[in-house]
Amino acid sequence: MICIIAAVAQNGAIGYQNDLLYHLPNDLRRFKSLTSGHTVIMGRRTFDSLPKGALPNRRNIVLSRNVKELPGAEVYSSLTKALDTCLPDEEVFIIGGSSVYAEAFPLADRLCLTEVLDTPAKADAFFPTYNNDDWEVTFMEFHGVDERHAQAYRFVDYTRK
Repeated sequence: MICIIAAVAQNGAIGYQNDLLYHLPNDLRRFKSLTSGHTVIMGRRTFDSLPKGALPNRRNIVLSRNVKELPGAEVYSSLTKALDTCLPDEEVFIIGGSSVYAEAFPLADRLCLTEVLDTPAKADAFFPTYNNDDWEVTFMEFHGVDERHAQAYRFVDYTRK
């Protein structure tokens, strides 16, 4: 099972200067809850953006054609090579960045998105465009603005039809 997980603005933006666009504590909590105990695959720049390096309680796989070793992570030169090391019943989460999302999209069984109801002033990384007709919504939960969340958002899980 391959699941893509991301926080996506209304214009498809996901990042700026190798950082997240929004600070949404509930999104971070959901990310941790969904990915803990599973495999996460990311590009090297995404790995570099993690504040404490490899994510705990997860098998960390980093895709890089240049770097051969990273602390707490397995490194593979391609998504295909990384996926070949995963067991058939293993749940794998693709966690970024843009090029890894784009490459993994045709293989994905699920999308676990935090759809941020906002358009950022600046962004340089974007989520792949996709056809909603190919996906069925299996879960949706709206969250409004509150003292810890400056933007409204909704958690939406999609399964490929």
